[in-house]
Amino acid sequence: MSGHSKWSTIKRKKGAADAKRSKIFSKIIKEIQIAVKEGGADPEGNPRLRLAIQNARGANMPKDNVTRAISKGSDTQNYSEIVLEGYAPSGVALIVECLSDNKNRTVSNIRAMFTKRGGKLESTGSVSYLFDRKGIFNIPKAGINQEEFELSMIDAGAEDIEDAGDMFILYTAMEDFGNIQRKLEEMNIEPENARLQRIPNISKNVDIESAKKVLNLIEDFEEDDDVQNVYHNLEMTDELLKHLG
Repeated sequence: MSGHSKWSTIKRKKGAADAKRSKIFSKIIKEIQIAVKEGGADPEGNPRLRLAIQNARGANMPKDNVTRAISKGSDTQNYSEIVLEGYAPSGVALIVECLSDNKNRTVSNIRAMFTKRGGKLESTGSVSYLFDRKGIFNIPKAGINQEEFELSMIDAGAEDIEDAGDMFILYTAMEDFGNIQRKLEEMNIEPENARLQRIPNISKNVDIESAKKVLNLIEDFEEDDDVQNVYHNLEMTDELLKHLG
């Protein structure tokens, strides 16, 4: 590979990484703003804002960006939380969580994406029963006494604690999310990321080509500025992961 070609590849990769980081920051800023709008600008009395700030730190968002988002929160436009459900053409269930200042625009855009890829937007409740809402915390191991940490987390409501190299991944029921958050604060442990996530209780196994089409649809959703999270029940088999490289 020539030097010029190599530099072009590096620039493309950096551009893609910068775009992805910008998209993540935009989602977090929107979450901060709606948290301030709902519960005020004091993180101590606003758990949703506290969580959004934690996630901003985990994403290495500059402190100035966070401060600006908080200060503008009470003046920001009224965002609505919209949860849309549907199926990919292979029968894979999809849930798309949005924050939008224009519900009609958002629903129209998501419906068009489903249709373009051969899927279908369904009514509320059509696929949500296939998912359980769980709290997930990514917690760096550094400086943590594992035995003490695990006992404290189990007492606070942790359902499972996964050892993931330099990180603990903690799972809890949605109703115990706040208990875990408060316990971590008491222990002066700051998670890299904490969120409520929809975990599929039934996975769908499809062939490689169908799986790629589902992932293309998910990518379309994630590129939309109104979309915060996309959940699916596609089974990520070893064969599929190998094909994705």
